[in-house]
Amino acid sequence: MKNAVLITGASGGIGSALCRQFAGGGFNIVLVSRNKQKLASLADELERNFKIKTYQIAKDLSQPAAAHEIFEELKNKKIKINILCNNAGFGDFGEFLDSDLQKNLEMISVNISSLVSLCHLFGNEMKKQGGGKILNTASIGSFFPGPFMSSYYATKAFVLSFSEAIAKELKPHNISVCALCPGTTDTNFFSVAGANTENSDILKKFKPADPEKVAKFAYKSLMKNKTVAVHGLSNRAFVFFQRLVPRKAVTNIVYKVQKQRKK
Repeated sequence: MKNAVLITGASGGIGSALCRQFAGGGFNIVLVSRNKQKLASLADELERNFKIKTYQIAKDLSQPAAAHEIFEELKNKKIKINILCNNAGFGDFGEFLDSDLQKNLEMISVNISSLVSLCHLFGNEMKKQGGGKILNTASIGSFFPGPFMSSYYATKAFVLSFSEAIAKELKPHNISVCALCPGTTDTNFFSVAGANTENSDILKKFKPADPEKVAKFAYKSLMKNKTVAVHGLSNRAFVFFQRLVPRKAVTNIVYKVQKQRKK
């Protein structure tokens, strides 16, 4: 299985859209997700529509050994990964002290620990192979403090900073790293996080992006070797705007927006 892309969080949302983008580019896909049934259905779709090969791994990335188990399984199957897409991640909505501590820790494991482990393991393989690409899904939230989603925003701030740093380190080894920063996207993210998904006065102004368009943008950005890819003109404007405003004011603005998501 040559010319392979490993995509975590592949069973839905931006992850499944990324699978279609890379399959359309002629890449074989290694799909990773907890949902074995959805993986099988998507793999069948990709093989049928794009005439590529797929390999499925049902794995819970909140488990400490998950990244190493994925790496060893692919090594034993002699599947070389040319592109790594760390897309798996989830959030939780609500005030921090009222939140479930275990869920926060699992979020950190999935959003940070597994991502770092996979970058280290497959990054070293890419170095031996003479090059490769890594796409890490961050968020527009990477640039802001996130009241009501404090742990999630903080994990995405880590992903952005980490991606920028290793992009500089890995460039001499012909490995490019891109941090994808989408805004609100039309997935089940907020439903899973336990946030209000109905329209409100503020949220009406934020039309969710199409995950297929986000994935297409991510694919093009990665192929152009961009280090940071913020999807959407309005999101890029927000990122620029926050540089000009005191940090406390930025936090207050995010607080007001996020409060609209309370059930």
